[in-house]
Amino acid sequence: MAPRTARTLLVAKAAPRALVLPLLALLALLASILTAPPSPAQTGAQSVTQTRPKYAGYLFTYFTGEGTADGEQIRMALSRGNDPLHWRELNGGKPVLTSTLGEKGLRDPFVIRSPEGDKFYLIATDLRMYQNSSGTWDEVQRTGSKSIMVWESTDLVHWTDQRLVRVSPDTAGNTWAPEAYYDEKLGEYVVFWASKLYAEDDPDHTGSTYNKMLYATTKDFRTFSEPKVWNDPGYSVIDSTVIKDGGTYYRFTKDERDPSSGTPCSKFITAEKSDTLTETSYDFVADCIGKGAIDRGEGPTIFKSNTEDKWYLFIDEFGGRGYIPFETTGLSTGKWTPSENYQLPASPRHGTVIPVTGAEYARLLSTYAGS
Repeated sequence: MAPRTARTLLVAKAAPRALVLPLLALLALLASILTAPPSPAQTGAQSVTQTRPKYAGYLFTYFTGEGTADGEQIRMALSRGNDPLHWRELNGGKPVLTSTLGEKGLRDPFVIRSPEGDKFYLIATDLRMYQNSSGTWDEVQRTGSKSIMVWESTDLVHWTDQRLVRVSPDTAGNTWAPEAYYDEKLGEYVVFWASKLYAEDDPDHTGSTYNKMLYATTKDFRTFSEPKVWNDPGYSVIDSTVIKDGGTYYRFTKDERDPSSGTPCSKFITAEKSDTLTETSYDFVADCIGKGAIDRGEGPTIFKSNTEDKWYLFIDEFGGRGYIPFETTGLSTGKWTPSENYQLPASPRHGTVIPVTGAEYARLLSTYAGS
């Protein structure tokens, strides 16, 4: 119950007794409305017609690159309120989660909230490229990890011990940038990632091939279905991310081909759409996203504004400035405008932005109060 303020007591004394109880009940009701947490079942951004957004800000989970010894571990930042373009680093900018399994490196962290709203899963690439710890870029695509890293949490602060879960087939040479989306029709999470697939009669993976997007389904991020090819346009693609608007899934993927006059959109982002998440043939929306504003881009992460009918797409200008934010008011248009007046964390690379409630925001901030 909300505390009775001095003003409330004065009103109570001055008003006739017949009005006191209804007045106090109204004040208590207003206080409960303003302080009540949002329903965990709600997962979308709030309508612009409402005056109070159900989310208080955003959590940004990322890594900073292979240039430093701890750059391939997981860092976090909080937006400054509901401003998705200005951030404060948590934990003094130091890693929040580190790897002790597999390749001992964590890249491309992705966080998803369960449909019930009571649990979070964090998954990441099992790879460490600092001083070629896992091998050269060619080697890690032939004999790299076939697993992903997984953590679980109920509050975004306390995480289970990490676990290494195999998802790729024997023919895969790598397992890169895993992400997930909950498919309501299937009642399962669809987890997707990039792998080079080699011929069955090439167990040493010495042949020539290219990256395709694969997917598998899971209910618990422990047991996965047999992987299937999700996106194979006939050339190398990696780093898909998905968002749903209405009944349409929008997929954003990096065109991984080498730049040439014949492939002008190489190393930039392609947008597609489909009514079915696991459809293997999405409809084209736009390509070359980011070209003209960045030198090249990968690792897109997309999220909707907590307060407006607007979407943000952060694209990783790898080898350059790291994440650069873009925005649009219509996913179907394929038109993205570079954001202005932004301040992201230092050197953010391929990661995830998710909305957080007031309680989650306060818990993260208090846990890392020394930041």
